[in-house]
Amino acid sequence: MLNFWLIAFLCATVSFRSRILQTINEPTGIDVFRSTTFYIYFALLLLSLLLSCLSDQPPLFSHAVKETNPCPESGASFLSKITFWWITKLLVQGFKRPLEEKDLWCLNSEDQSQKVVPQLVRCWNHECSKVKRTSEKTVYSPKRSAVERSRGEKDRPPMEESEILLVKSSQNTSEPSLFLALCRTFGPYFLVSSLYKIVHDILMFVGPEILRLLIRFVNDGSAPYWQGYFYTSLLFVCTCVQTLILQRYFHVCFVTGMRLRTAIVGAVYRKALVITNAARRTSTVGEIVNLMSVDAQRFMDLITYINMIWSAPLQVILALYFLWQNLGPSVLAGVAVMVLMVPVNAVIAMKTKTYQRNENRTKHIWLKSHILNGIKVLKLYAWELAFRDKVSKIRESELRVLKKTAYLGAVSTFTWVCAPFLVALSTFAVYVMVDEKNVLDAQKAFVSLALFNILRFPLNMLPMVISSMVQASVSMKRLRVFLSHEELDEDNVNRKAIAGCEINVLIPEGSLVAVVGHVGSGKSSLLSALLGEMHKQDGAVSIKGSVAYVPQQAWIQNATLRENIVFGRERKESWYQSVVEACALLPDLEILPAADATEIGEKGVNLSGGQKQRVSLARAVYCDTAVYLLDDPLSAVDAHVGKHIFDKVIGPQGLLQGRTRVLVTHGLSFLPQADLILVMVDGEITETGSYLELMGRQGAFADFLRTYANTEQTEEEPGELGSFLMKGACCLKPNIHFFPFISPLLSELSISSYQSMRARLYHSRIDILLSKEPLHNYRYTITKFIILRMIVYFLCLLKVKLSVFWEYMKAIGICLSCISIFLFLCHHVASLGSNFWLSRWTDDPVINGTQPYREMRLSIYGALGVAVFCYSISVSIGGILASRYLHETMLYNVLRSPMAFFERTPSGNLVNRFSKETDTIDSVIPSIFKMFMGSMFNVLGACAVILIATPLVVIIIPPLGLLYFFVQRFYVASSRQLKRLESVSRSPVYTHFNETLLGTSVIRAFGDQQRFIHESDGRVDLNQKAYYPSIVANRWLAVRLEFVGNCIVMFAALFAVISRDNLSPGIMGLSISYALQVTASLNWLVRMSSELETNIVAVERVKEYGDTEKEAEWTLEGSKPTTGWPTAGHIEICSFGLRYRDDLELAIRNINVIIEGGEKVGIVGRTGAGKSSLTLGLFRIIEASEGEIRVDGVNIANMGLHDLRSRITIIPQDPVLFSGTLRMNLDPFDGYTDEEVWRTLELAHLKNFVSGLPDKLNHECAEGGENLSLGQRQLVCLARALLRKTKILVLDEATAAVDLETDNLIQSTIRTQFEDCTVLTIAHRLNTIMDYTRVLVLDKGQMAEFDSPASLLAKKGLFYKMAKDSGLV
Repeated sequence: MLNFWLIAFLCATVSFRSRILQTINEPTGIDVFRSTTFYIYFALLLLSLLLSCLSDQPPLFSHAVKETNPCPESGASFLSKITFWWITKLLVQGFKRPLEEKDLWCLNSEDQSQKVVPQLVRCWNHECSKVKRTSEKTVYSPKRSAVERSRGEKDRPPMEESEILLVKSSQNTSEPSLFLALCRTFGPYFLVSSLYKIVHDILMFVGPEILRLLIRFVNDGSAPYWQGYFYTSLLFVCTCVQTLILQRYFHVCFVTGMRLRTAIVGAVYRKALVITNAARRTSTVGEIVNLMSVDAQRFMDLITYINMIWSAPLQVILALYFLWQNLGPSVLAGVAVMVLMVPVNAVIAMKTKTYQRNENRTKHIWLKSHILNGIKVLKLYAWELAFRDKVSKIRESELRVLKKTAYLGAVSTFTWVCAPFLVALSTFAVYVMVDEKNVLDAQKAFVSLALFNILRFPLNMLPMVISSMVQASVSMKRLRVFLSHEELDEDNVNRKAIAGCEINVLIPEGSLVAVVGHVGSGKSSLLSALLGEMHKQDGAVSIKGSVAYVPQQAWIQNATLRENIVFGRERKESWYQSVVEACALLPDLEILPAADATEIGEKGVNLSGGQKQRVSLARAVYCDTAVYLLDDPLSAVDAHVGKHIFDKVIGPQGLLQGRTRVLVTHGLSFLPQADLILVMVDGEITETGSYLELMGRQGAFADFLRTYANTEQTEEEPGELGSFLMKGACCLKPNIHFFPFISPLLSELSISSYQSMRARLYHSRIDILLSKEPLHNYRYTITKFIILRMIVYFLCLLKVKLSVFWEYMKAIGICLSCISIFLFLCHHVASLGSNFWLSRWTDDPVINGTQPYREMRLSIYGALGVAVFCYSISVSIGGILASRYLHETMLYNVLRSPMAFFERTPSGNLVNRFSKETDTIDSVIPSIFKMFMGSMFNVLGACAVILIATPLVVIIIPPLGLLYFFVQRFYVASSRQLKRLESVSRSPVYTHFNETLLGTSVIRAFGDQQRFIHESDGRVDLNQKAYYPSIVANRWLAVRLEFVGNCIVMFAALFAVISRDNLSPGIMGLSISYALQVTASLNWLVRMSSELETNIVAVERVKEYGDTEKEAEWTLEGSKPTTGWPTAGHIEICSFGLRYRDDLELAIRNINVIIEGGEKVGIVGRTGAGKSSLTLGLFRIIEASEGEIRVDGVNIANMGLHDLRSRITIIPQDPVLFSGTLRMNLDPFDGYTDEEVWRTLELAHLKNFVSGLPDKLNHECAEGGENLSLGQRQLVCLARALLRKTKILVLDEATAAVDLETDNLIQSTIRTQFEDCTVLTIAHRLNTIMDYTRVLVLDKGQMAEFDSPASLLAKKGLFYKMAKDSGLV
């Protein structure tokens, strides 16, 4: 409607002008009636135009608006939109009280993930298909069905020639273009900004032209005053229109940037859910989070300035055109200077791109992610310093590159900041020296100077835009590579039953199938194949009905226990209660603080291993599917619990009776109850049949049973589901028909390498030692209460304290900070001096058509202008020094934090600190600081010049300054809260993504991809809900502050017009040319001050880890233990008790035990009895609340933590390996010789395996050690213990989750190699400790029994009951 009235009004204006001219020139020939009606019509048109600028009230009952808090933008009027008045209500709210999440509006529908992400995905898929089509455009091959392809060779029709051609021609080297996909998605909307930019650029040159008219007016004493007032009004209107158009331009750019980030995050998330496991290993969690945080942010930053690529040359061309009009051919000298600058900056840009390509940052974040995932192991082994040094080494190489980039940036800044002045100097010099008659008067000098000032902005911005484009191109390449990764083929598993398949194994409906085999036999690979998680080379896999999957390592979400079990399904109370009871979770619900409403921490930190496994099983059972794939769900649970679960859930009489169940297990006692047993050897099914049939054959199964039956007796403990590191190809060749639910035909399912074979669920894992004690007094969980407390904490920080700036200055160095500020001052004073000198020069009298002293004037002008630009280098180097100091401090503080800190701090937050915040401190803050200082001195200099020229302005500047200050403070109150809300809501995006990456196999198995995508989109939208108002608030502020600048321009011109008799043209020209700069400088100052305040939050967030609680000192000089301590391994525990937090009850209490040197002591008890708490106390992971522990007579509380932890050794339940060489994983300090390491590997039964590796000890372990099987990882942990060979060894359920073969190897090695050492074993398998010296039985945190196993069995107490449950008595 507005457009219609505007066009109608513009068209009528032509007629209106004609009628006015006719009235003036031919007053006699006027038709009064027609003229009167036309003027009324014109007035009504104007009124309609004005009314259309106002908005209509929304209808009282509207079906269109469904949001509870819709964004007011859509209903705002035209005037409200162009001035951003519609956000004022929110800003007032933020000024009165801290903003909360409920105050934020819903996102506009066109900005929401559900609309933006599919557009980008569609365009990207189009690009990918275009590349594929290019390679296959001339080739035809009929698609053959899976059934046809799975027929025997004799039935197979000959391969067609066209099919062969297709295969050969598909080797294509071109890559799909992410750039084109982004252009197609966001280009049309972004083009609007280009239109705004063109209009704004043209309006920029109106100012100098009006300045020319004003100087002419001052020179011409006879000119009427109304001309001066008209020019002043015209100048004010033009600058205001320029402001409104510029802010609309920025608004479109920022909204595009916001949508771009949403789309990239969404596309990366969706891709992460479908990439193959082989592709997944090429991108670690840290790298993918980097794509979402750093790379997406770089695109957002670039979008704002990308138009400068064409706008800057346009501005330069227009400026040079007007300069030619003003100074003639002399301007060519200036052009020559600019042309000479181009190659210099081209070389700098190329070198910068080379440095940007370095991979140190990715390595740095990658290593950090591993350290955070394995922090428990670092603390238990006292390896923090070794890994800190590794990080510091990578960080130093990263900083060296940053330093080189800073030097190049300083040279670039020097050349480009000098450029406008050198252009002016060379142009003026040539102009006055070529011809004596060329007089440099005020009109020529200051109109030229105003044009040179316009020239300064594009020339300053261009290098920054080029630098941003270089960074963005690197980011785009990384994103393209990730989005191009191979995806899982949906055809790997056909979800419809296939009739007529070759059947090798017939499984009746609802049968229980057990899969058994040694380590590396391919049991997990079989389940992976059924899930479609592996690369299918041939054959077919078909599953009828829905599938539930239980991985060996339980995947737990950061949600309530109930939400973990229900897993997005409809809540059925009676079924839910049956499932909880059957999975033995009722006793756990009683001891959890809020029963099933208890918030489970990230990666299930506040559940024990057994509890996590049972929750994982309960999730699968609750989903009530047709097919259950159970990958050793009975691992890490006590024997009696395992028996209960088998009987109540998996077994013939369990909840799952009548369903098809494929159970991978090492629990031999369960096998007689299985309907069918599949025996796997080297990736093939060698035997199938019932238990009795297989026993009768005396084959591989019978050998397997004979080997382990005596060892296991009736323990229901499971085994390792890993596989060996495969060399070459390993084939799974089962031809199985699960009828009617599963019918896979895996005729030749080959795996090219171990990487594609192992479809591991977990790639990295933080296993907090604390988590094994789910006691009622254990509350270190990330509950909603704590999250709310965190948000309140952030919101309460209503002002970035000056202390943060002070901390940053101290990090730079006070001396260097002062020098930088002094150099800034010198540069700007010299710049002001040169322009003032120019004004004096233009006022020189003209004698005989020429100006005297012009050589002297020119030389001093040049000397003042070329000021030293060392400040650029000093600020950049200062930024690097600060970055190094802050990073080292944060890394040290994080490593010094206790385990409780890692438990309640989501890893997303920590990764965010080490990636996003560190990147901000490295590269963003120094450049913002430079621009902020430059803008501030420009504004102060302009005000000083205007005051000197027209002292009357002193009446106006104070109130305008107060208005400026008030508006900014008013804005900052809300802006900072919006920024903090945005920061708080950003971490959950990364945390959820991290969580999803660990559970992709489970999510895909349950078919819940869409639900998780919806959850991720919701979190991104919540983050953008806080970001969108903050960018609109920036525009709101800029409009108002630029209005203040426009007022300064108007008053400077107005007072110059009023006092023209007392003003020289030179001073007036200087005053107004500086006033014209004020608007741009004020706008830039506001932007930079806001950017500085919001980005300095990164320093605050990095520094806050210095104030968190810390562990005791690593080393204490006064109480270092003697060399060789402990010599005997004598342990005395006196009245010992500990609690997990000061306000909680004791977790264990009144423990009094004396263990002699060399004794072997087993520690047993039900879940939650306090077994692991005792270990925590021995390693001082948690400090004692009462009593003490003495080792060889020394109170461990008086020692440094590293002195203690390095002298005792633990083999943890979950083996954690770090990315790096095998040797580094065994000996990170390089304290042992290669011979000692090889000897250790031999004792750990790993020598043959490591000898067979191409790189031997330098073999690179993958993230989490996943290119080794679980059993091999546990043997590596055993090798660590053998290498250290301390007098005290602790086994924390070290064999609970490994197969019997590995268990035997570990136990035999411990008995022989640690014969003279004190061994403490927390045991689930009681048979492993029956030959120990004594057994400590704990119950409810107290010592229940402590004696030899034989004596305890005779007493028939707690230990006897546990042994009976395990079938040992």
